[in-house]
Amino acid sequence: GDLSLHNSIDNKADKRHVPSVPMKILDAPGLKDDYYLNLIDWNTTNLIAIALSNVVYVWLPESEAFEAIKVESDYVSSVAWIKDRNNLALGTSAGDVQLWDVETKKRIRNMQGHSSMVGSLSWNDYILSSGSKFGSIHHHDVRIAQHHVGTLCGHTSQVCSLKWSPNGRFLASGGNDGLLNIWPNAPGAGVRTVPHRTIDNRQSAVKAINWCPWQPGILAVGGGMKDGHLRIWDTKTGSCVNDVDTKSQICSLIWLPKYKELVTGHGFPSNQVSVWTYPSLSKSTELKGHTGRVLHLAHSPDGRTLVSLAADETVCFWSCDAADEQKTKAKSSSGQKEMLVGHLAPILLE
Repeated sequence: GDLSLHNSIDNKADKRHVPSVPMKILDAPGLKDDYYLNLIDWNTTNLIAIALSNVVYVWLPESEAFEAIKVESDYVSSVAWIKDRNNLALGTSAGDVQLWDVETKKRIRNMQGHSSMVGSLSWNDYILSSGSKFGSIHHHDVRIAQHHVGTLCGHTSQVCSLKWSPNGRFLASGGNDGLLNIWPNAPGAGVRTVPHRTIDNRQSAVKAINWCPWQPGILAVGGGMKDGHLRIWDTKTGSCVNDVDTKSQICSLIWLPKYKELVTGHGFPSNQVSVWTYPSLSKSTELKGHTGRVLHLAHSPDGRTLVSLAADETVCFWSCDAADEQKTKAKSSSGQKEMLVGHLAPILLE
């Protein structure tokens, strides 16, 4: 089911302790160490998609196995599930945007239009927005034959990230040009070149962005290598309402609605996963299980499990519940890694 975004936090939450050892580590051979791609997504029906080169692996909890979808392209550059269904959108290195039914392993659509690699995707109902290496953003209505229903031109170089706001009113786009653009939901507008708002972060690329699930208009942004700041923006006013210097590249960022926290994945020097209380941005936990930069983060639909995918070609699953700590320690003491492509024992929660 859907995440409940307005949970009141019980008092136990303050004393919560995130176990510092992953509950599961998987090998992810062939993972592209590329800051500009978006290679993992965990959907509301509890399926995880991970793109490794030109194959997308989908974890199926019922059968405790991974399904593999092979794509005719050099590599898959982005993945995004449509809400509440087992249809997966893929962006490719060739510039195609594809829609797959993962149950039948059949490609439903191949939507062309971009002339360069598609590194970011975001859904708003049946509108799929895609961002390309050359800076253009296309809107696709996946229900109709003439799918291309709009274009946004507001970046001079690669679109690193796209995120529709939870209420569907605004699209945030981050670019390698250091710009964070906020676009209105204006279907049928043709080509749009002027965003609703632009926030200039010229110091470095804007890759790690995510809307607060419970506070409309609030956007968290993580700075790249030349910046390293975690900032909270109020997009309604264009003002930065909080800012902390993490002193390292922020490669990925997600919110944990269940605990009202933010999680960031980092690069040099420590390749750590940091957990921040919101809105104070005080660091509550640091998770060190990776030897390469933490390029991607996602969480389970119930919000109790965090997954990190890093340049060291490993996938780490972390329990967000203190109650699981003892079980976690027992499981991880062997420290064995398993191949992502193999047949796996169940790793997810009931």
